[in-house]
Amino acid sequence: MPMRIEDYGLIGDGETAALVSREGSIDWLCWPRFDSDACFAHLLGDRTHGCWRIAPVAAQPGISRRYRGYTLILETRFETADGAVRLVDFMPPRSASADLVRLVVGERGSVPMEMSWTVRFGYGAFTPWISRLDDGSLRAIDGPDMAVLRAPPPLDVRDGSAHGRFRVDAGQTLAFVMQYGASHLSPPACPDPLDALSRTETFWTRWASRFDGGGEWSDAILRSLITLKALIYAPTGGIVAAPTTSLPEHLGGTRNWDYRYCWLRDATLTLLALMRAGYFDEAQAWRNWLLRAVAGDPRQMQFLYGLAGERRLSEWCVDWLPGYGQSRPVRVGNAAYHQLQLDVYGELMNALHHARESGIEDGEWRWELPRALLDHLESIWTQPDEGIWEGRTERAHYTHSKVMAWVAVDRAVQSVESFGLDGPIERWRALRARIHDEVCRHGYSAERGSFVRTYGGTDLDASLLMLPQLGFLPADDPRVQGTIAAVERELMVDGLVRRYDTQRSDDGLPPGEGSFLACSFWLASAYVLSGRLGDARRLLERLLGLRNDLGLLSEQYDVADRRMLGNFPQAFSHVGLIHTALALQEAEAEAAAGGSAGPDRSPRS
Repeated sequence: MPMRIEDYGLIGDGETAALVSREGSIDWLCWPRFDSDACFAHLLGDRTHGCWRIAPVAAQPGISRRYRGYTLILETRFETADGAVRLVDFMPPRSASADLVRLVVGERGSVPMEMSWTVRFGYGAFTPWISRLDDGSLRAIDGPDMAVLRAPPPLDVRDGSAHGRFRVDAGQTLAFVMQYGASHLSPPACPDPLDALSRTETFWTRWASRFDGGGEWSDAILRSLITLKALIYAPTGGIVAAPTTSLPEHLGGTRNWDYRYCWLRDATLTLLALMRAGYFDEAQAWRNWLLRAVAGDPRQMQFLYGLAGERRLSEWCVDWLPGYGQSRPVRVGNAAYHQLQLDVYGELMNALHHARESGIEDGEWRWELPRALLDHLESIWTQPDEGIWEGRTERAHYTHSKVMAWVAVDRAVQSVESFGLDGPIERWRALRARIHDEVCRHGYSAERGSFVRTYGGTDLDASLLMLPQLGFLPADDPRVQGTIAAVERELMVDGLVRRYDTQRSDDGLPPGEGSFLACSFWLASAYVLSGRLGDARRLLERLLGLRNDLGLLSEQYDVADRRMLGNFPQAFSHVGLIHTALALQEAEAEAAAGGSAGPDRSPRS
C-alpha cells in the first residue's frame, strides 16, 4: 500500500502546492499552476513517476514534524544513531520565479544523507533531458517545461534522474533550490535561500496575525485558515477545492475525481469562513473572481470553473498511472462542469449578500449580474438537476437543490430590503413563499418524519442538515429535529456522517465510500443551533482528533481502516471546522454569560 494520505504535509506559494511525505519525499507537485501537469506524480504511481526525496541513509529513523509557527513552512526532524537533522521545506510566495526550497539543517552529530531527484513531466509520462550548467546546477527540459536544481553536493545523473550522498554536521545548513521556468527562456535567477525563508516566514506570520479570534480551538481554526489561504490562486482570487486529483473516496474504487478547480459551492463557503474570521481582502478578491467567472449569458452559468474562470474542463484518464492504492482511473479535468446544479444560485446569492453585510465594496453592475442570474433561476428552478453531490445518473428533484433556490430568492429579498437595491420585491416574496411551500410538501416525508433526498422519495441526504443554518426553518421545528434524528439513525457510522447511503441511493457509480467530513461538521452545527452544546462539543472534538499531526483534513474518512480518503487537503472539510468551532465557541460563551442556549432561529451561512 502507498503511504497513507494523512502522512503528507502541504506547502505552497499562492499559485500551486506540493505534498511532502513524512519520509522527506515530495510526491506531488503540479507546476506552474494547481491545475498544470504534475512533474512529481509518485502520489498516484511509484517513484518512476516523479518525486524528490531527501532523507537520512539510515533505515527507519525517528521522525517528527511540525509547521513553523503559523506558517506554511514544514519542518521534518530525523533522529538517527549518528545524530539529528531538520529538513525545512517551503515555497516562497510567488514573485519573479516559481521556487521550491529545501534546507537540510544539522542539529546534532554528523548524519549521512541521500538525495534523489526524479522529474517526470506530463503526470509522470515524460523523462526530461538533464544537462549541467556552467554554475554546476542541473537543468531538466521536456517540451515547454524546464526545471532547474541547484544543490551543494556533487550529483550523479543517470536514467533521467539525479542522485547524491552527503553528510550534514551539527550547525551546518545545506540549501537545495528547485525552480520552474519555460524551456525557451534562460534559467531563473536563484534566490538566496535564507532570505527566501525569512520572507516566507514574515508573509505567513503577518497574514496569520490578522486573525484575532481566541478561544479553545483558535489554533485549529487558524491552521484551517492558513490551509484555505494556501488553496487560493493568488493571481485571480479563485479557490481550488483541493490541490490533488484522484485520491479515492473508496480504496481500489472508481470514485476518483480531479479537485484542482473552483467549485462555486466550495469557494462560496470558503468565502464565508474567511469573512467570519476577518479576512476581507481574500473575500473581495474571490467575489471579483466570481463575478468575472459567471459573467455572460445567465443561461450558461456553471457551478465549476478553472482558476481564471475557464469554462471547458474536459475530463480524460491518465492511463499510465496506476492510481493511489490501485484506484483507477486517474482523472484530469472534470466532466461534471456541464451539469445543472441549482444549489449554486443560492450559494452565490448568499455569499454576495453576506459580503454586502460585511461592507465589501459593491457597485451597480455587481447587482445587475446577480439579478440577471436570479431572473434565470426563476425560469428553471422547477427543473430536475444533478444535485449537490454531482451524481452521474438521471436528473432528479433534489430537496437540497430546491432549498438553495429558496435561499437565492430569500437573499435577493433581503438585499432589496436592507440595502435599497432595485428589484421586483413583491414578485420575489411570492416566489420565495411558493418554493418554501413546495419543498415542505414534496421534500418532507410525514411517514419518515424527516426531509428526504428527493421529492417523494424515502432516502436521506446529509445536506438536509443545513436547513436551519440557511434559515429555511428554525432549528426547533419538529421537521428539522426529525431530520437530525433520522441522520443520526441511518447515516452515522462510528459517530461520523455519510453523505447518503450509496447502497440505496443510485448515483451512477459503484457503491462504497467513506464518511464525508463536511457532513459531520454540519451535524455538529445543527447540534449547536438546537441547543445540544454537549453533543456538538463531543462531535467537534472527535473530528479534530481525525486531523493529521499537522492539522490537515482530507475529504472523507474510513472508520473501519481508520484512515483518510479523498483529495487532500480538502477546503470543504476545513471550512466546516472553522464554521462549527466558531459557532460553538459563541454559543458556549453566550450560555456561560446566562444567555439562551436553546435553538437559534437565525441563519448562520
